[in-house]
Amino acid sequence: MSEERTVFLIAHTGREAALRSVEGLVHGLLKEGIRIRLLASEAVGLDLPDGVERVPGGHGAADGCELILVAGGDGTLLRGAELARESGLPMLGINLGRVGFLAEAERDDLAVVVERVVKADYEIEDRMTLDVLVRTNGDVVHQDWALNEASIEKAARERMLEVVTEVDGRPVSNFGCDGVVLSTPTGSTAYAFSGGGPVVWPEVEALLMVPISAHALFARPLVTSPDSVLAVEVQPKTPHGVLWCDGRRSVELPAGARVEVRRGSTPVRLARLHQAPFTDRLVAKFALPVTGWRGRGKVC
Repeated sequence: MSEERTVFLIAHTGREAALRSVEGLVHGLLKEGIRIRLLASEAVGLDLPDGVERVPGGHGAADGCELILVAGGDGTLLRGAELARESGLPMLGINLGRVGFLAEAERDDLAVVVERVVKADYEIEDRMTLDVLVRTNGDVVHQDWALNEASIEKAARERMLEVVTEVDGRPVSNFGCDGVVLSTPTGSTAYAFSGGGPVVWPEVEALLMVPISAHALFARPLVTSPDSVLAVEVQPKTPHGVLWCDGRRSVELPAGARVEVRRGSTPVRLARLHQAPFTDRLVAKFALPVTGWRGRGKVC
């Protein structure tokens, strides 16, 4: 008797179209003998067979699974990344939203996803993460992590946040700003991109520091070694700020707080169905105009 195989499903179920896509995915996998496990809270509103395993969540929710399937937009994919990092399982994203840079398939690819999952026909790619520390008066008061970015932001709309930035223990600049984004290459196409940061190919190992609306002559995005330690200090006489990790988890930063970011000790593993160059993904996701490209000339 063959060993039972189980995948963990995380889905955005807030829209009717998404519900139907998730139901189609579940029925397709069950038909091929792949068991499904999902959070009980996400099963509400879905028309699912009784055989689908529903769990309350928490530590160990994905124990015994071979893969995490995530169907939704960017926010859902980042939620799936939390479970992927905790469990060490690869995550395969299906984009049901708009951009979905972390996704490997689109809504129309559900049949292909089922086929590839059944055959375990995918490559695993490790994505760099960030380990994040918050210090006050030298003491560590908060620890977190991020796949895309850790962003230090102002809490009051009417007041700028005064900060000093630092790389590898040396000061770089101080300025007033709306915030500073500390990003991985994966996050270079997320918040850092909106702030004017460079797009960094995923295979490039680096850390990014991108000021947001800084009032300074020198407030350019910086790209540093992946072994660097980046820090942002909230000035003592400035209003408090907020630290956001991947736009999902937040903690208040009192005046004088210091945020330190370094390469994460635990990567997030992504399941890849396609070996297409990142350049093609960039063009497709952002609908970049490439009309007129002639490519390499013919070799005589």
